[in-house]
Amino acid sequence: MLTNKTGKNIPSMTFKTQNNHQWQAVSTNDIFNHKTVIVFALPGAYTPTCSSSHLPRFNELAPVFKDNGVDEIVCISVNDTFVMNEWKKDQEAENITMLPDGNGEFTNSMGMLVSKNDLGFGNRSWRYSMLVKNGVIEKMFIEPEVDGDPFEVSDADTMLNYINTDAIVPKSATMFSRKGCPHCQRALDLLAENNIYVEVVELGKGITSRSLRAVSGKSSTPQVFVGGKYVGGADELEDYFK
Repeated sequence: MLTNKTGKNIPSMTFKTQNNHQWQAVSTNDIFNHKTVIVFALPGAYTPTCSSSHLPRFNELAPVFKDNGVDEIVCISVNDTFVMNEWKKDQEAENITMLPDGNGEFTNSMGMLVSKNDLGFGNRSWRYSMLVKNGVIEKMFIEPEVDGDPFEVSDADTMLNYINTDAIVPKSATMFSRKGCPHCQRALDLLAENNIYVEVVELGKGITSRSLRAVSGKSSTPQVFVGGKYVGGADELEDYFK
């Protein structure tokens, strides 16, 4: 039976982290005191839903959360600091603070430690998110206790809707790029000026000109998609914003 700790204080604990090859002790007071913090917890780094949806969306919406009074976004998993640091780099999750709960102590104190022995994982965190203000849990979104790995309520958009139902979420974009392409940089600058979060897919990293032609009809770069719609190259993107 999972425990909803809404209204309770965050458990007092110290996390063992590594930064620039130096061990650092980070306490819950360091993280939560006099701040508004979002925490999202998940079963494990590099696992499918965690890598494809849970972490990336919180990272993407971080500027919107900041505009709505959130000081920090924290990801907690029952993994060691080396795994969490490498996962952060792999995901390019520069907006997320990683807290390794390798021994599961924080997760256990939260009443969220569950057995994943059937998968060979040992004890892991149940998936949940929470809004914490000055060390007090204001709201928890706990995934339903069903088989598998449900992902229905602990997502970034649900949290943002709780904080501000009228929050403006900027469009996101995907840009196919080529290393050293000046027009690609012009397109990136245009997207940044218009506060659009962009994922850059560089040709040569498993993506070929044939792949680009298949999705856009062209092999030149950049090719930009905004909000799920094809826009085109840098000139077309400039016209799009006009």
